[in-house]
Amino acid sequence: MIIGHTSAIARRRIIIVFGVGVLALAGLAAVSPLVVAKEKYAIDPVTGTKYKPEPEMKDLLLAFAALGGKPIETLTPAEARLQPTMADAVDALLKKRGENSDPTKLVPDVTTVDATIPGADGTPLNATVYTPTGPGPFPAVLYFHGGGWVMGNTRVYDAGARALAKGAQAVVISVDYRLAPENKFPTAWDDALAAYKWVAANVGRWRGDPRRLALAGESAGGNLAISTAISTVAAGVTRPKAVIAIYPVTQTGTTTESYVDSGNAKPLNKAMIAWFLDKTLSSAADKLDPRLDLIHAKLSLLPPVTIINAQIDPLRSDGAVLEEALRQVNVKVTRREYEGVTHQFFGAAAVLPAAKAAQSFAAEQLKDAFKE
Repeated sequence: MIIGHTSAIARRRIIIVFGVGVLALAGLAAVSPLVVAKEKYAIDPVTGTKYKPEPEMKDLLLAFAALGGKPIETLTPAEARLQPTMADAVDALLKKRGENSDPTKLVPDVTTVDATIPGADGTPLNATVYTPTGPGPFPAVLYFHGGGWVMGNTRVYDAGARALAKGAQAVVISVDYRLAPENKFPTAWDDALAAYKWVAANVGRWRGDPRRLALAGESAGGNLAISTAISTVAAGVTRPKAVIAIYPVTQTGTTTESYVDSGNAKPLNKAMIAWFLDKTLSSAADKLDPRLDLIHAKLSLLPPVTIINAQIDPLRSDGAVLEEALRQVNVKVTRREYEGVTHQFFGAAAVLPAAKAAQSFAAEQLKDAFKE
């Protein structure tokens, strides 16, 4: 199910969250937080929240749990990067069902090549280029993977990028920006802008049209997509025609509605996000940088933005807050929230109808933007 939102609803949510926060603080002396939570609602054992998953999402979460991953927030970055992913869970679920898990079979008519793109200081960045069947020229989308700026790579996030290439009939360039803590903030953001500049100047070699560019990303990558779109103005390069932000990080507070009701969600929880920020940032002051704290950035510089959120996700409210902030500065924004699914659902279209719907929606949004 898709949940629609308006500015008025967003404002009411803010008021409600504030009111609940005040009441909770007033009652802390007498009642423990655990008791309060139990009185409010029962916790679903699969999602770790009050929300129940869609049946297909439940199957995927159980498959993910069966892979035996350890809590990310208890590990070193090197250990965390070795843990099973939701992409691994999709693969395991398909194989359990006796279905083909080959990406080229799941999303046909898209070819891939490996490429190297220069980063901010000339450091070579690995990239995967997805090209749909046909003569072109095609519009181009620069895609940033998720993983909290500490984990993840183009392979783990292959499914989302591949789906957009086919659905939007666009060349999609998915880039491995440098990760923290080896490369602290703002290295990933600088790499993202450098990659965009390079793509704008060189996408023709992949039958891309440099006049029709867009940015997209998941989670931490959604933040990079929005930040990069803003930075293109000062950089003096071709501005993107659209941004697709899939459950993006848009602010650094942890008291939003979804941080409260989905703080213990799976596969992403509040503790993991704190761990990501600890590994990424050099100081607490970095949290105020508008490249990270996007709701205080120059949002009026953005092209049309599409936000995709999952209901069972501590970052859900980040999308709602960004939507409201964009409306306040008259930037065209469309936001859809998918009920009964979790963070990282977008790349699971092979087993999850909601992901297939979200991918189709994102592709249509891109196609519409490229017509303008």
